[in-house]
Amino acid sequence: MKYLLMVFYAEKNRNALSEQESQKLMVEALDFDDTLRKGGHFIAAHPLESVQSATTVRVRNGKLTITDGPFAETNEQIGGFLLIEAQDLNEAIQIAAQVPPVRLGGIEVRPIIEIDRNNIKKIWTEYSMKSASRPQEPR
Repeated sequence: MKYLLMVFYAEKNRNALSEQESQKLMVEALDFDDTLRKGGHFIAAHPLESVQSATTVRVRNGKLTITDGPFAETNEQIGGFLLIEAQDLNEAIQIAAQVPPVRLGGIEVRPIIEIDRNNIKKIWTEYSMKSASRPQEPR
């Protein structure tokens, strides 16, 4: 099964790293990618540019709205991602715990829904059932 590992951290903390610390983190991340490749887990991984370069696109009632900046005002931003292959959520979590930038913030692990035109109804039914059965966080 495929999982998306979204790396998030406070960009100000990432930017506070010295050049040497930043380069060390990048080398660690590339080495980790190589480890995932050798283990058959790696599909893709990329850091993202600064949140300042983000553009949010929305369409409501046929009207396009474009906003500079990220989709939400938060203290932490998505700084990169890995797309991996894992046997189950437990294995994906174990992999996520080893991603070097986890030290700066955290990693959201989310299963990928693989769809094609032949399984849309089946996938939607499974997705709807999972969403309905998940406990909602208090707000």
